Amino acid sequence: MERLFAEHRAALKAFFYRRVRTKSDANDLAQEVYARMLQLSDLEAVCNPEAYLYTVASNLFREYCFLQRNPSRTVDIDDVSAQAQVAETLGFDEQVDQERRVSRLREVLAQLSPKCRAAVIMQYHYHLSYQEIGSRLGVSPHMVKKYLAQALSHCRRRMARLGYTYDR
Repeated sequence: MERLFAEHRAALKAFFYRRVRTKSDANDLAQEVYARMLQLSDLEAVCNPEAYLYTVASNLFREYCFLQRNPSRTVDIDDVSAQAQVAETLGFDEQVDQERRVSRLREVLAQLSPKCRAAVIMQYHYHLSYQEIGSRLGVSPHMVKKYLAQALSHCRRRMARLGYTYDR
């Protein structure tokens, strides 16, 4: 995080300075970007940290503009819309974690044999029966059941190695 911010500090300040026209506000906004980035629990989950950094900066600039237009506006913490905005912000880490899990699960599924992977997709994505899957793969329903058991076992082992556990 520190390296990312150090590499982009000058560019962030220039980004803000072009928009706010005061060096003190530009410095404060750049520092606020850094503070918000530090709140992210897992930077490695972000696919493109530089793009994310500038997304945070852009959102912060919008917030700054809004506050400049409405300086006396206060937020009522009992307001339902304010609570929804806070909940949405807090849910970002869960969304990033979910995206990372899906990505890693795709990697694990790619390790399966083609018929085994096809059986998983037909079962869990298309909700086909063992009979329907078997006829499409040219195998018996019993073999489909074996493919699915093999895939489930493989996925649980590999995901557990990656630090994910699943309750039954």
